Amino acid sequence: MPENGTLDPEVLFQFPLLSGKRSGEGAPHPKEIWLEIGFGAGEHLAWQAAEHPEVGLLGAEVFENGVVKLLAEIRRRDLANIRILVDDARLLLAALPDRSLGRAFILFPDPWPKQRHHKRRMVSSATLDALARTLRPKAELRLATDDIGYLRWMLELAPSHPDFEWLARGPRDWRERPEDWPATRYEQKAIAAGRVPYFLKLRRRGG
Repeated sequence: MPENGTLDPEVLFQFPLLSGKRSGEGAPHPKEIWLEIGFGAGEHLAWQAAEHPEVGLLGAEVFENGVVKLLAEIRRRDLANIRILVDDARLLLAALPDRSLGRAFILFPDPWPKQRHHKRRMVSSATLDALARTLRPKAELRLATDDIGYLRWMLELAPSHPDFEWLARGPRDWRERPEDWPATRYEQKAIAAGRVPYFLKLRRRGG
């Protein structure tokens, strides 16, 4: 992280990648910067990067196994527009400038089901405040969970936040995954285990 506590995310894409066929190209002027918090094995992040080469993707993950899997996917797909933080995403959020993100994702975070552990949940009032600061007006925040208790938690916090508007207009809008939202191995395992995934899309208010 930068010594002065602030980070211009576009600067990260001015440096070439260390390996891969496109190692000398980089992505010096991304159209937007998107952030995925807790990318797991990286399937979703890699898919978004491949579908949107004009976008710079930031991913934060604390588990090294997931990072290794994403690095392998980056090499396999020859992706030049992903940068990774192997640490707590809240550190990155604190360093990002105001209105620097065009989209953010928190997909299937650890539900921490015991009540005494709820303070560890990534979706929290503090995280939503940080995202409200770093997301541009009209930018999307996408949340997903297969835990009904966490779903209730998300619905209690996110739509009631003054800076976010829930975009659902009917049950299909949160029970069915949008086409531009690829399935992950975790989601498939959840369905196989009989758990139902839920998908929430919110928009940062403001003009």
